[in-house]
Amino acid sequence: MTEVRYVYSVITLLGFLIIVLSNSAVISTVVLHKSLQEPMYIFISVLCLNGLYGSSAFFPNLFVNLISKTQTISYAGCVTQVFCIHTYMGGELAILSVMAYDRYLCICNPLRYTTIMSLTMVQKLVVSAWLYIIGLFTVHFVLTLRLPLCDSSILKIYCDNWSVVRLSCIDTTVNNIYGFFITALVIVLMPVLIFISYIQIIRVCLKASKDFRAKSLQTCTPHLVTITNFVANVLFEILLHRFSPTNLSYELRTVMSVQFLVVPPILNPLIYGLKTKEIRLKLMKLMSIVF
Repeated sequence: MTEVRYVYSVITLLGFLIIVLSNSAVISTVVLHKSLQEPMYIFISVLCLNGLYGSSAFFPNLFVNLISKTQTISYAGCVTQVFCIHTYMGGELAILSVMAYDRYLCICNPLRYTTIMSLTMVQKLVVSAWLYIIGLFTVHFVLTLRLPLCDSSILKIYCDNWSVVRLSCIDTTVNNIYGFFITALVIVLMPVLIFISYIQIIRVCLKASKDFRAKSLQTCTPHLVTITNFVANVLFEILLHRFSPTNLSYELRTVMSVQFLVVPPILNPLIYGLKTKEIRLKLMKLMSIVF
């Protein structure tokens, strides 16, 4: 059993290193090349930065638990992980929504795009997206901190808000109501905004030339793949957590529950680094200089 834990710890460490290196490479490429400091590429680098943030809240603690004899985490460490993981998830959806708005402006209002999507506007959108998520989850976090706990066992391999709330000794109705409120404002609202943006994009593309449609598809494909991947993983986690199907093995449920923390940070830099020609070329140039 010890040998298996060590194998898992090596896989965890390698996964974290891949995430750090790949996301850092995309961020560095955008930062170091002025030609890439345009709205779309800045949003991509922010997405990769958010992936690093979420991964840093999950992988180091998992690695320590795998190499330790006992799998424990302090209360302070647990609630910190709760805050970081939830703001990472919300931040990912908020940034993807901003990116959908950017694609909408670029395709549906090309003549006004550079005027509207200035560097100042990009900064405001990024800051607003993060402040919106941090504000919502700070209230959630404070409501959880007030709860006295009667137990200390969490069935997951990471701390999330519901796992902590269910350990409470008192009524948690307020937490549950606010949880549904956040779900509506993040898990539901953000995909709806993205969907509306793409409905408008599709309407414009249907009336445009074949070349315009091909160029729009090439521009939007990485974003659509990223959205589909992340939303599917988040829905997997929500459904798995709420219904806890007993017909699935513990190992399978564990793997499914961490997909939204593992898969997007690995795939995002690969999708944008390989699919986006400008980033791919600059990244290759940067690698050739480094190595």
